[in-house]
Amino acid sequence: MYEDPSAIALHLTVNGEARDLRAAPWVTLLDLLRETLKLTGSKKGCDHGQCGACTVMIDGRRVNSCLVLAVTRDGAEVVTIEGLAEGGTLHPLQQAFIDHDALQCGYCTPGQICSAVGLLAEGNAHCRDDVRELMSGNLCRCGAYTHIVDAIEMVRLGAVEAAA
Repeated sequence: MYEDPSAIALHLTVNGEARDLRAAPWVTLLDLLRETLKLTGSKKGCDHGQCGACTVMIDGRRVNSCLVLAVTRDGAEVVTIEGLAEGGTLHPLQQAFIDHDALQCGYCTPGQICSAVGLLAEGNAHCRDDVRELMSGNLCRCGAYTHIVDAIEMVRLGAVEAAA
């Protein structure tokens, strides 16, 4: 097997699993996830950071993985859509997307869910309008926005009620 001599060693924790990898300096995190690790949940939409289909969590923050060079995240913790469920139990946002029919073709759904996980962790969404604004970087070509916001609101309000 041919190994690129320009490849750089890096260590990532991906979905809870420590991984020692090698990547060329120009390889994006998205391409590393999809092509090297075969985690194809994160989608390549625009490849310019404009659609959000590639959104993953890096060290707890939502990030467009198509804009990040993999080698710049050496030592990072990355969570993709494949890493959100625990055992056989879906993440609350995954279940909410199902319950609220917040997907049509499903292409943007992994990025929408990862972005929503980050949004809720940030704690800046205090109402439905905040959710809409803070999710504006994630596009849905099918137009399922109302259902997406419904799903996020269900989880956001559930978290608020649980904390009260």
